[in-house]
Amino acid sequence: MKTKLIFYFAIAVFFSCKDENRSNVNLNELNPRPVNYTNSLGGFFNQPADFVEAAEKSLNAVVHVKNTSVISDDFSYLDYFYGRNRNPQNRIGTGSGVIVSPDGFIITNNHVIEDATKIEVTTNDNIRYKAKLIGTDPYTDIAVLKIETQKLLPYLYFGDSDNTKIGEWVLAIGNPFNLNSTVTAGIISAKSRDLNKLDRRNQSFIQTDAAVNQGNSGGALVNLNGELIGINTAITTISGGFEGYSFAVPSNIARKVFEDIIEFGTNQKGMLGVQGFAISPEFEKFINDNNIKQSEGFYVSKVLENMGAFNAGIKEGDILISVDNIKIKKFSDLTGYLESKRPGDNVNIGFFRKDVKKYLKVKLEKTKTIEFLSMTLSNMTKKEKEDLKIKNGIRIIKSGAFLKGQVEDNSILIDINGNTIDAVDQILQMDPENVKWITYINPNGEKVRLRF
Repeated sequence: MKTKLIFYFAIAVFFSCKDENRSNVNLNELNPRPVNYTNSLGGFFNQPADFVEAAEKSLNAVVHVKNTSVISDDFSYLDYFYGRNRNPQNRIGTGSGVIVSPDGFIITNNHVIEDATKIEVTTNDNIRYKAKLIGTDPYTDIAVLKIETQKLLPYLYFGDSDNTKIGEWVLAIGNPFNLNSTVTAGIISAKSRDLNKLDRRNQSFIQTDAAVNQGNSGGALVNLNGELIGINTAITTISGGFEGYSFAVPSNIARKVFEDIIEFGTNQKGMLGVQGFAISPEFEKFINDNNIKQSEGFYVSKVLENMGAFNAGIKEGDILISVDNIKIKKFSDLTGYLESKRPGDNVNIGFFRKDVKKYLKVKLEKTKTIEFLSMTLSNMTKKEKEDLKIKNGIRIIKSGAFLKGQVEDNSILIDINGNTIDAVDQILQMDPENVKWITYINPNGEKVRLRF
């Protein structure tokens, strides 16, 4: 059975672990046991005896999110025959959320509140609020809610997810199976985890073994300092339940998207302006043919004109090895870090050019239009999509010679190979040779699938 990706998740906990007085400890009497080291303790054992204090600090900043949406069953001629009356039905979904400000702003997953006609939030002291949807970013699966209250609310502080370490203890708090305020513990199993083959996005996740299940979606992952380091978002599963792996959107990405939604209404992406692939054994023939000596990094196969990399002097054939202080071992290392940046931000790129190590400062730009499959594509505003009554899509400004007579100008591209498209940034990493079909809506409102 194929492993399928299920978007469920959990809400977070603060923890702060008091250091024990070690002056009277006889190390010869200690039995071997699993340990976690931190730089601040100079290598001493730092496995917490329990997570009580951390859980107590965090529980009140975790909320239960209830999503009510309306669904309509398909109507059949048999309904006339049997006199059945099929009225729209309410569908209830539940998840978790994290209070991130004392005045009631909440971060959750987009899939938790998707298609909601009504959203309710219940705090840990059993007070129910009607929540307003402030904005969403389907690409990072982040949504922002707001509740109105006369009192200041407990909330979680954002931590720096770039500074987290593999093996570090973490807690997750959420509402699996409607079991409110459930706390689970684990460690960070991996960073910059790319689930592209599973969820078809070039996303970068924190992987943990803290148990999460259905209803945990939108919850928080916190470190031992009680800082929010991730929004729990996904699991991979065969059985439909937790099987040892869960994934969280890093807090640096979640915070940036949250702030963008509050200020601009949408996620502001800062783009480097390069296309290519991560060096791996998969490209062994290409590596050998081009005498590439590096075993890690991002090979630049194309530099987009008038974007940051082009203006700074990055060239085709360069191998990117670092962005600021982040080492680029795989593609998600690069995309994950850039997701936390905005247009106008500067980043320091380390790269090899013909085996010579170089550094350049690159100003990130906002992608406006790109060329792909002989089409000129651009993003659409939220209002444009609402007016057309579509959930996702990008505009086909102009169709070139390759698609002349097949795709009309001003059509809306909605998916490629069945993968939902909602931003031109997604197109940047696609190989045109791998495109089997596209689905678009023509100016007459007709949905068309074009195979290649």
